[in-house]
Order: sequence, then structure tokens, then C-alpha cells
Amino acid sequence: MNQPIRPNQTTLDNFAKDLNDIRAKTMKEVGQIDANHIRKMIRVQRASEITGRITMVLGFINPVLWILGVLLLALAKILDNMEIGHNVKHGQYDWMNDPNINSRNFEWDHAGDSASWKRYHNHEHHTYTNIIGKDRDFGYGLLRLSDDTRWKPKNRWQLPVFVLFSMMFQWGVAYHELAGERIFFGKRRKKSSLPITRTQLRNAFFSKGARQLFKDYVFFPLICWPVFLPVLLGNFCANMLRDLWTASVIFCGHFTENIHVFKMSECENETQGQWYYRQILGSSNITGSRWMHLLTGHLSCQVEHHLFPDIPAWRYLEISKQVQAVCKKYDIPYNTGSFTKQYFSVVKRVVTFSFPPPKIHAQAG
Repeated sequence: MNQPIRPNQTTLDNFAKDLNDIRAKTMKEVGQIDANHIRKMIRVQRASEITGRITMVLGFINPVLWILGVLLLALAKILDNMEIGHNVKHGQYDWMNDPNINSRNFEWDHAGDSASWKRYHNHEHHTYTNIIGKDRDFGYGLLRLSDDTRWKPKNRWQLPVFVLFSMMFQWGVAYHELAGERIFFGKRRKKSSLPITRTQLRNAFFSKGARQLFKDYVFFPLICWPVFLPVLLGNFCANMLRDLWTASVIFCGHFTENIHVFKMSECENETQGQWYYRQILGSSNITGSRWMHLLTGHLSCQVEHHLFPDIPAWRYLEISKQVQAVCKKYDIPYNTGSFTKQYFSVVKRVVTFSFPPPKIHAQAG
């Protein structure tokens, strides 16, 4: 898709000022109400996990109880990853000075090592959003989503790759930094900004992954020995539901048809207004109910998250109305739509760029 004509610098400076005013006003209001929200979410998450695991075990009485247990456990895992883990690790609640709700200490119920995730997501993705060759979250190195990326024969199969990646999303996230550093496959990078050794990165990946596998597929099934297999299967299904939902939300925020990409040469020496402009063109929102927004970790407001990643995410819904008004004022596109509309748009993009550009296609013919 062609880029819209970028507003002049004066317009972008005024645009940045209006967005900064929204941020400043919101941050002044952050306080006890935000602490109450995240602590309530943690209580709901823990109650869902405990109830889900117990109900799953009682599935021998009635299969409906097993299904209910799986759904409650999946809910707990989704809340832990999205509304709690993702947002806590962005430092949204560091001001509370609570060691258990702090970006430096929090470890989520997920195969991905938190320290690794913060390095490539908090810094790399949020700094270089949708810059080809810099933001590895755009396609995760698996999906070709723009003609700015060279087509390869393997891209013909990216629709089934997309489906498999969604089903195993936590493992893709866990492996993401190792893939970028080419720890196991590919030619070793000559330059790396990795603050730890490659051995430490590899060991952290195996350590966290092993703990997750042991917890869900050995420990909990074993302590429920008479129903070992139903519990093991239930944990697998809960993880699968969490991964499919999380992947779908992330993809709808980053890979819709109207998302724009950028070249590094276009983004050098960016002003704040230019950076804000890129964040908005590189993001999509999802409309829905209050519960839907909670289950997405409020990444249904991906535009606002990219603009203000350290503001408590539950405030994004209110902020989004103000951001839309500012975008309308300066005639800047603001991409939002229903989950169905956005997800279909993602699939369309995946399929579209699985084929070679017309020139290459003609040569192959």
C-alpha cells in the first residue's frame, strides 16, 4: 500500500504537542485506582487458575467439568500473559514499588524468558516499529508481509506456517531473540548488541522452556495421578487456546492490510512528531466489549500502546477517543475495526505476500 503523504514538520510538531498533552494529563491521574486494577486482575487470574485445575480433575465425574476447567485455566493463562505480564513488563506499574508487580522481577506463565522478551520487544520493537530490517516482530522472520521484503520460494507455504505459528506462539516468542542472534541456525552475526553471552541466552531459553514443560506436562499431571492423561491433555488445550488467542490479538494489531512499513533511511533523525506518526501508521485497533479488551491486555488499543507503552493499559480505551480526535484534527489515518474484520485482513495480507511480485512471477513463468 502506498504511504499517505506525510504532513509537514510544523503540523507534526503540533500533532506531537497534542499527544504529549494527552500523555501528561493521563499520567497525572495514575495512582491508587491503577494499583487496585492490576491487583484485582492478579486475584482473578489466580482464582481462575486454582478453580480451573481443580475443576479439570473433577472431569471424571462429568466431562463438562473438564471442559470448564480447561476454559478457566486458559483464561488464567491469557490474563497472566496479556493484562498482567505484558503490561507489568512494560514498566506500567513500576511506580508502585511492589517487588511482585515490577518489570525487573516479574516472570510470566510462558515459555519465553522475560529478560529476553524485554530486550527485543520493549526496545527493538517499540523503537523501530515496522522498519524493515530493524523490527523483527514484523513477520517474526517467518512471514513475508510486504514487497519491501524479498520473496523466496518458501513463502508459498506461509499460510500453513501462519497457522502453525499461531498454535505454538509462546515457543515462537521464546525463540525469537535466539533466531535473531542465529544461535542454532544460519550464519553467525558479525555484530551483536546482545548484553549477555550467546551461551547465557541459549541456557536461559532451555531453562525457562524446561520449567514450563515440567510444570504443565509432568508436575500437575503427576500430582493428579489417577487422572494423569486428562490433566495433561487439559493443560495442553489451555496452552493452545492461550497461544491462538494471543497470536490473533498480536497479529490484528500489527499485520492488517492497512498497516504501513518504513525504510530505515526514512526514519533517521526522527522528530517526536514523526515517531508518533510512524507508530500510528504501523498499528491497528480492535473494537469490542469491555471483557474483550481485558482479554487482549488492552492491546486491542495497539495504536495507543505504541504511542504510550508505559501508561497503564486499562486506560487506553479512554485515551483512544482523544487520540482519534487528534488524528482527525490533523487528517492522519487511524486504523480500527472489529476483530473479525481485522483478522480477515491479516489473513488476506499473509496470503497476498505469499506470492511473488508480478515481475518475479512472470520470470518464473
